[in-house]
Amino acid sequence: MKLYIKYMVSLRCKMLVKAELKSLGLHYTNVELGVAEILEDITLEQKEQLKINLLQSGLELMDDKRAMLIEKIKIVITEMIHYNEELPKVNYSEYISKVMGYDYTYLANIFSEVKGITIEHYIIAHKIEKVKELLLYDELNLTEISYKMNYSSVSHLSTQFKKVTGLTPTFFKNLKIKKRNSLDNV
Repeated sequence: MKLYIKYMVSLRCKMLVKAELKSLGLHYTNVELGVAEILEDITLEQKEQLKINLLQSGLELMDDKRAMLIEKIKIVITEMIHYNEELPKVNYSEYISKVMGYDYTYLANIFSEVKGITIEHYIIAHKIEKVKELLLYDELNLTEISYKMNYSSVSHLSTQFKKVTGLTPTFFKNLKIKKRNSLDNV
């Protein structure tokens, strides 16, 4: 049985979900971002207790099919941008459609309707957060970051960065207090 969990964006979240499942006597086969597979059927009491326990940690057990689909899209995007060494070289819409197994237009319409933002804007917000992270590490120059994040040019990256943050990448890099958003707030 699969359980879908909202706001799972890190390894720490996965560890927390594993601990909660174990505390309820549930045996999991796999816990990934946004989904936990358990061996047995979950009782109503266990499900309610899991909901309460997860909510205390900022996570949410989901029942609604549309919400689950939206969460899966968000997980695919988060993993694509933050947890892969390289971004896919194909069009993001093709990548998301292939991974999800749905027509991209269908996914985009549901995502926009529910979230009030397009998938494209969601991807851009995550890419900018990743750029901020790379700027903070100070291991790559702007040209290398631009290439790594699949921007057509440094100019394109800089324009998009300024549009989202109000700052140039160079100005952000030189700030004394570096402000990044946590992934669940993007």
